[in-house]
Amino acid sequence: MKYEDIIRNKEILEYYRRGSAILGELGFTDHSTAHTTLVAERAAEILKSFGYGPDVMELAKIAGFMHDIGNAINRHHHAEYGALLANEILKETDLGLEDRVRIVSAIANHDESYGVASDPVSAALIIADKTDVRRSRVRERDPMQFDIHDRVNHAVTNTELECDPNEKLITLHLTVDEDICTMYEYFDIFLDRMTMCSRAARVLGAQFSLKVNGQKVL
Repeated sequence: MKYEDIIRNKEILEYYRRGSAILGELGFTDHSTAHTTLVAERAAEILKSFGYGPDVMELAKIAGFMHDIGNAINRHHHAEYGALLANEILKETDLGLEDRVRIVSAIANHDESYGVASDPVSAALIIADKTDVRRSRVRERDPMQFDIHDRVNHAVTNTELECDPNEKLITLHLTVDEDICTMYEYFDIFLDRMTMCSRAARVLGAQFSLKVNGQKVL
């Protein structure tokens, strides 16, 4: 089972179509395959930067692409639901037991409410997911209807995740229009996620840093 097979899997894609419709009705930002593809590729790049091989990168890409399928069941506990769905799908593949469990565990633990990074795959998934902050994730087109999540994402005009293996540092660089979103609003939404990234980075032997408009804030 390869990542290329996962991204074409009809069952997974149907879960994302249904989950996206549900989250749209609830007013959430984008959690479609546009988000999960970015997460998959970013997770693999994080691991590559810190010297992990293609086998581990492949597991992170699969976990990254599948991590949000649980939204098709319910947004609450979507990580746990997603892990159960992923396990059933991956059971039907030639993926080995240990690799399947690593992927399922990473998916189950990617949410900041109860999740934790326990190995490089789960750590890379968490960092890749929580650093996907961008204007194009906003689905509501009328700024007058924006909630705080919409405002925060809409305010971010540029995002770059920098991995420096020599300094053992992972830095999220954001360009934020502070006329749209204050830093208080940003941290109101993202403090728990940034804390989770910090803990995940330590699993990779690194530190996590956040710079906004060129200034270090975490």
